Amino acid sequence: MTLKRVCVFCGSSPGRSPEYARAATEMGALLARRRIGLVFGGGRVGMMGKLAQAALEGGGEVIGVIPRFLHEKRVAFAGLSDLRVVGTMHERKALMAALADGFVALPGGLGTLEETFEMLTWAQLGMHGKPCGLLDVAGFFAPLLRFLDHVTEQGFIDDAHRGMVLSAGTPAELLERLERFEPVVADKAEWALGKMG
Repeated sequence: MTLKRVCVFCGSSPGRSPEYARAATEMGALLARRRIGLVFGGGRVGMMGKLAQAALEGGGEVIGVIPRFLHEKRVAFAGLSDLRVVGTMHERKALMAALADGFVALPGGLGTLEETFEMLTWAQLGMHGKPCGLLDVAGFFAPLLRFLDHVTEQGFIDDAHRGMVLSAGTPAELLERLERFEPVVADKAEWALGKMG
């Protein structure tokens, strides 16, 4: 799969471990080196800021998408290739999804998780066939991955859909997995109806 742009979800906080910010910087720099555009939430704070700064310093294309109420709080990253100001959080996600060929989640909180799971849900429902990956920095996502295995074992996620959640410990390895991704052909509705029988 050709990745022209990747949407990265990550924390507006730097987190407690310096490894998180280092990973954001490494991801931004790698995208720039690979000439893959970055789509992100448009903020200048926390991991978002580190990610965008590294991509810009590497000469990469960086598109920020930020809702108006956050833009008015002056948290937007100045000097981006392109900053899109939208009306709502829903519009933000829709535009980010439309602009990107794949999705990556770095460590983050509720917003990062919500955005990532919405993209996975859309993929599960066949609304897109784009790859979704978790950058498991220092085992950050390991408990979540175990939980997803548990949910699958309990019959709430099909094995094929569980396989859509890609993960790797380094940005380079994760990008390789995204590029090798084959869209899942598994109908969520048919799977759920089959469980009824």
